[in-house]
Amino acid sequence: MFGWEFPPYNSGGLGVACLGLTRALSARGADITFVMPKKLDIQSPWARMVFADQSKNITLHTIDSNLTPYMTSTSYARGRKLDGIYGADLMAEVLRYARAGGEIAREEEFDVIYAHDWLSFGAGIEAKKISGKMLVAHVHATEFDRCGGASGINKDVYEIEKAGMEAADVVIAVSQLTKNIIVNNYGIPEDKVRVVYNGIDDTTAPASGGGLPRLRALKASGYSLVLFLGRITLQKGPDYFLRAAKRVLEHNPKVMFIVSGSGDMEQSAMEMAAGLGIGGNVIFTGFLQGAERHEVYAAADLFMMPSVSEPFGITPLEAMRLGTPVLISKQSGVSEIVNHALKADFWDIDEMANQILALLSHPGLRQTLSGHGVSEANTITWAQAAQKLDGIVHELAPTV
Repeated sequence: MFGWEFPPYNSGGLGVACLGLTRALSARGADITFVMPKKLDIQSPWARMVFADQSKNITLHTIDSNLTPYMTSTSYARGRKLDGIYGADLMAEVLRYARAGGEIAREEEFDVIYAHDWLSFGAGIEAKKISGKMLVAHVHATEFDRCGGASGINKDVYEIEKAGMEAADVVIAVSQLTKNIIVNNYGIPEDKVRVVYNGIDDTTAPASGGGLPRLRALKASGYSLVLFLGRITLQKGPDYFLRAAKRVLEHNPKVMFIVSGSGDMEQSAMEMAAGLGIGGNVIFTGFLQGAERHEVYAAADLFMMPSVSEPFGITPLEAMRLGTPVLISKQSGVSEIVNHALKADFWDIDEMANQILALLSHPGLRQTLSGHGVSEANTITWAQAAQKLDGIVHELAPTV
């Protein structure tokens, strides 16, 4: 299994998915070798960790940089810094990893190759060339999602994505939304693409703690809290979140809107909040993880994910598990499988504002969504995803 990040060295959902799937597949008896580009202090009871810069036949030279799995080759600000993990040029690092993938395939014994997202597809392709083994390409997001549409896509990234999917024997999509993009925009045959939804469990959900006293003080003083948590990028719709906030505050000034995360739109989002005249009701927390992430979910009266194009979206499940109602974009994969959630088109700020005001004004609605949301989120698990993937792997390698 080739991946680009793995907790605690992760900047988003890709690493969370790698952890959740690895643990759940291991519980089903899979023997997993998880390959990362560079040696990190990672130990996992569910996989044997291998690092591409430790291969006997290849040496990788890396320097400190701001690269994360979610940036394009022209952007350096889509996530928190992972000190010293990747090189200064994203494409060069991806190509190095690809070459290392071939060398590692010569050294390791395995039955199936599994590559997570475009950053690892090159390594998977090279491993297949060397070994002749079957390749699974797991698509967690496409360039069309990251750019919010066809305009402005990075053609180099697109070509790597397309090559990986074409070389794969099976392509895994995290939602029907993603499958449609893969079929329509990459020309991959429909019967080659399988939908396997993400999940959540105690291993990947944030743990509780006692932080964020300011939020507790705001709640005690009568404010309602509406939360945006994610990368502050075009894809995630922070601008629509702020425009909806403006509408809400015209009717209810006792609402605070929390923007938790980092990204290339962080500065412009702050300027937008000021320009809309709502800066006093918007709190930018920066990137939160662990106990602080748990606390901000638990404190919120409503979690919002107004994504322009969201392949799946694990954050609503994190919120739902803690009893926080959610309002999610209809343009998200998770909206295909959750029923106890408010839903709206990402661009419809009036409808989002109406739903926010309704939830904050009707405790019964909040309680109903909270209770049913907990029950529903607890049924969407990595174990379910692993069961489907296990069946696919045994199709590719029946003797395993």
